[in-house]
Amino acid sequence: MFVDEVTISVKAGDGGNGCVAFRREKFVPRGGPSGGDGGKGGDIIVESSERHNTLMHFRFNPEHKAQNGRHGEGSNRKGSDGEDLVLRVPVGCMIFDAASGAKLFDFTAPDQRTIVAKGGKGGRGNARFATSTHQAPREHEDGQPGEAMRLRLELKLLADVGLVGFPNVGKSSLLSRISAARPKIADYPFTTLEPYLGMVRVTDEESFVVADIPGLIEGAHLGHGLGTRFLRHIERTRVLAHLIDSSEMATTEPEHDFQVIMEELASFDAELACKPMMIVASRVDVAGDGRRLRGIRELAARRNLECYAISSATGEGLEQFKLGVARTLRSLRETESGAAAEARTPEDGSLSQAESTPLAERDYE
Repeated sequence: MFVDEVTISVKAGDGGNGCVAFRREKFVPRGGPSGGDGGKGGDIIVESSERHNTLMHFRFNPEHKAQNGRHGEGSNRKGSDGEDLVLRVPVGCMIFDAASGAKLFDFTAPDQRTIVAKGGKGGRGNARFATSTHQAPREHEDGQPGEAMRLRLELKLLADVGLVGFPNVGKSSLLSRISAARPKIADYPFTTLEPYLGMVRVTDEESFVVADIPGLIEGAHLGHGLGTRFLRHIERTRVLAHLIDSSEMATTEPEHDFQVIMEELASFDAELACKPMMIVASRVDVAGDGRRLRGIRELAARRNLECYAISSATGEGLEQFKLGVARTLRSLRETESGAAAEARTPEDGSLSQAESTPLAERDYE
């Protein structure tokens, strides 16, 4: 089961209490107070992991509590600290405060960590209160409680390419042919009820990740069909591949199909409609006289978009599609790298003061 949104409760560990104790051992005439401090409570830590791709493991386990710190003991023995509790989430997960809605962290890479609830500090034992004028203190401190809060976890899949289009235009079939993913494929609408990811290998050194997004229909932004539940997974894709059915069985015009999907994307988030896009004419093996296929190519030409004609049944055009996607992604990476390098360089082309100063003369204090 694919779960992309859950609400959980977390509670960091409480700090241990300080101890009140005195040394009364034989031959130790000045034993005095010897109560140790309490240990610190464990933190709640959230970590991103590539071993997870869903939030399913939180659905039936919504409460998480870290270990409390142990109380202090006599002979100035400090209580042990409570163990931290590490919760692992998929890359692409965002953490929100369920009460305020504030975003606490966004995991965009593996092995990122954040502390969402800090453990309570341990209390001081009576040995800490001893002074020259107060040599037998009986004061101590209780440990502080750990932080507690409710968190909303929301997953947005990270993929290079997002497949969008009406239900049953061949998105799942395409993913199954170009990757090892095995989404459900059937001849009825809304076969795909959850996003699927597939790794597409172009060469031994080049690959990209494709996300199959459940089909959209007109009015999806109003809750029709599967609604906007899965549109969030397109937000982090770099390129959109818009599939349009070119078969002779299709009943609507390509322009209409394209416009409806674009309006649904823009209604959800205006930036989605501005992402780099390509048009994919699917099912060309049953295109009949080719009238609809010509219409799709004319649509792509009018909008200055790349167009690929494919058939998942026969494999026609799949290699050209893979190479085209890889070429587009390379171009985007080069553009982004150039923009980042330009942002690091001053407009006049001169080096910054730190860069122009010899290493031996720089002050690293």
